[in-house]
Amino acid sequence: MEAMSVHDGSAQPLRHLRVRKEYGHIVLEFHGEIDILASLEIIPYLDSATARPEPHIVIDLRPVEFFDCSGLRLLYRARRRVLARGGQLHLLCTHELTLRVLRVTGLARLLPPAASLEEALARPEATSGTA
Repeated sequence: MEAMSVHDGSAQPLRHLRVRKEYGHIVLEFHGEIDILASLEIIPYLDSATARPEPHIVIDLRPVEFFDCSGLRLLYRARRRVLARGGQLHLLCTHELTLRVLRVTGLARLLPPAASLEEALARPEATSGTA
């Protein structure tokens, strides 16, 4: 597994995001409370990762403790950008409250969450461009 730098030139690591590369996918691992402040930190890295042609992206929500509508906007943004560039997007999530939010909002149908990276990559429906 190859780690990727997410530093913006400062010596401080990001509080809400870790980025690495696994199985040819860029994994954006969200951490802690994903709210409006966290999304402001994450957006530049999410946009950078999804800017290339045919991006292969995994968003890992397993380390998330809190997830509000700002987090949903991040997921919709990533999905829209990845699909517009002919890429693939997978979602990892095991936290019951976050899973409930994904189901209630309908996002779980568009971006089915998996419990592990291996499970996500084995499910072609996780990258569906429909609906």
